[in-house]
Amino acid sequence: MTYGEEPGPLAIAHRGGMALGPENTLATFGRAIALGVRHLETDVRTTRDGELVCFYDATLRRTTGERGSIADLDLVDVRRLRVDGREPVPTLAEAMHSLPQARWAIDLKDERSVDAMATLLTANPGWAARVCVAGAWSRRLLRLKAEVPEVTTALGWRNLTALIAASRSGARTPARVACGSFAHVPYRLGRFPVYAERIVEQAHALGVRVAVWTVNDVPTMEMLLDAGVDGIITDRPDLLREVLVARGALLTYTP
Repeated sequence: MTYGEEPGPLAIAHRGGMALGPENTLATFGRAIALGVRHLETDVRTTRDGELVCFYDATLRRTTGERGSIADLDLVDVRRLRVDGREPVPTLAEAMHSLPQARWAIDLKDERSVDAMATLLTANPGWAARVCVAGAWSRRLLRLKAEVPEVTTALGWRNLTALIAASRSGARTPARVACGSFAHVPYRLGRFPVYAERIVEQAHALGVRVAVWTVNDVPTMEMLLDAGVDGIITDRPDLLREVLVARGALLTYTP
């Protein structure tokens, strides 16, 4: 089954569920899976020697306390790092191999990740069907899709912005915007509200499913589900699981 064909709404653990453990680590990914949440979100960056690792920031300071950046290190150096002083930084290959039941929403954080992702998915039959690639400019996503047709992609930044702008203004979203299967819509950016209920209607009219990020409180989860969103990306997969169980909507997340 290709990513996104599962009955929704999808519960997607942001960076594995970063409120429950060190972000983007095997321990935290595994904790979300143990809760019955099958969909995991992660970020990838490329090391100096071309390996994809699960890591959000360009620099190391916030999560590891070290100086420097992922792009300046070889994988052997990255393996010495510890997120929050505890957990190693996994490669994407290690994460996907360790959790074969997981589906992955993956943000590409640098240009080099496109070719590295294409190589990884091509070398591992069946993996592309488990992945939705997002968090990048449209040209990167279209390039990856051309190299790996089986992979699911979300809207790139420009097309996502066009969808949001049209939804908020009341204009009709042009059909050309629908160059991906999902729209990963921020609920807000800082104090600025982004999500609007009309986004769901506009996206669905184009055959695009909507996942909203990053939502960590129950009232907002309930409101979004009532509005018909297709997925919620959250730091609190434990809370979202409870909400979905109460609504009888956890069919695809039972361990």
